[in-house]
Amino acid sequence: MMYAIIQTGGKQYRVEPNTVLSVEKIEAEPGTEIEISEVLMVRTDEGLRAGTPYVQGAKVVAEVVKQIKGPKIIGFKYKPKKNERKRWGHRQRYTVLRIKEIQI
Repeated sequence: MMYAIIQTGGKQYRVEPNTVLSVEKIEAEPGTEIEISEVLMVRTDEGLRAGTPYVQGAKVVAEVVKQIKGPKIIGFKYKPKKNERKRWGHRQRYTVLRIKEIQI
């Protein structure tokens, strides 16, 4: 069983080949391949390799499936008795990746 811990968008993910995951938006067209070189740890049949902070020479090849938007989040602040209100919305953009292989 082979897996890796990668870092992208300030977050860490555990990935295996053929895993589909949503990460913070990466500027790439759907159908293109990207390489993620920020590999923190790799687990193979031979053993475990941990990086300091990244594993030298390791990378994860992924295919961009699509670009999506997350759910809308509504924020609201107010101060009682002051007629002070602030309302805003946010909709995060994500990139859906399919992991093709883990190269060491």
